[in-house]
Amino acid sequence: MSDDVPVIRLGTSDLVVGPISYGCWRFAGAGADDVAAAGAKITTALDCGFTLIDTADIYGFDGAGGFGDAEELLGRVLAASPALRDRMVLATKGGIRPGVPYDWSADYLRRACEDSLRRLGVDVIDLYQLHRPDVLTHPAEVAEVLTELRDRALVRELGLSNVTPSQFDMVQAYLDVPLVTTQPELSIWHSDPVRDGTLDQCLTHSVTPLAWSPLGGGRIADPADPVTGVLERLAARHEVDSTAIALAFVMAHPSRPVPILGTQKVERIEAARQALGVELDRSEWYELYQAGTGEPLP
Repeated sequence: MSDDVPVIRLGTSDLVVGPISYGCWRFAGAGADDVAAAGAKITTALDCGFTLIDTADIYGFDGAGGFGDAEELLGRVLAASPALRDRMVLATKGGIRPGVPYDWSADYLRRACEDSLRRLGVDVIDLYQLHRPDVLTHPAEVAEVLTELRDRALVRELGLSNVTPSQFDMVQAYLDVPLVTTQPELSIWHSDPVRDGTLDQCLTHSVTPLAWSPLGGGRIADPADPVTGVLERLAARHEVDSTAIALAFVMAHPSRPVPILGTQKVERIEAARQALGVELDRSEWYELYQAGTGEPLP
């Protein structure tokens, strides 16, 4: 990792990552057979210091097929360029089961993790996260299978995605090892984790938040969105683009969220590095925060 890129420790673990993650949600879309193009995105992210590569078994699924496609494509990239594996912290997720839709049962998670390892072509997953919560599985069963996966050295560290603070606490209560990450939606446009206790919990328990959709799911490109004008004005002031401001907003919270960048354009991955040089002052951050909520601050 470049010396000028800050690093973040995932929770209390020994895993250290760059301040921005590269996400593979749309990785297996058009051109999914182009391993060279896919490899260029991963290589560019790593060259920028974005060393956490985040995927999931559900990525690529379009309602009719494609379950596992993003993992398989990433596996083909790693098979073509094995040295990339040593440069990344590899994260994936399981627990969404097409047609069910959520399953955290021991039998399913065991199989899901093993299938992810096979598709990725790796011996171990650095960070294994459970996707959207399955409220029908007792947390004791969840903890038992997660402990088994760690004991078998199939995964190194554990996290949860799209859970409430109480759901996080419930799973943690049955685990003997700390969960090191939680993955909420977090952006200027969706700042609920600032208010619902998610980021407070991260600070209290040394958990690293991984922020998905930090650019508002494309709203950053909507000229009619009320946030756009604020972003453009601050971008001009800091001499960066609007994406850098939106990412800097997420990273400014003291819990040190890691935004997950999902662009499929190499030049936009490179441009995201601008965010590392942006320091929003308190007034600028709260102006964005208020613009995103659409309501006056109390």
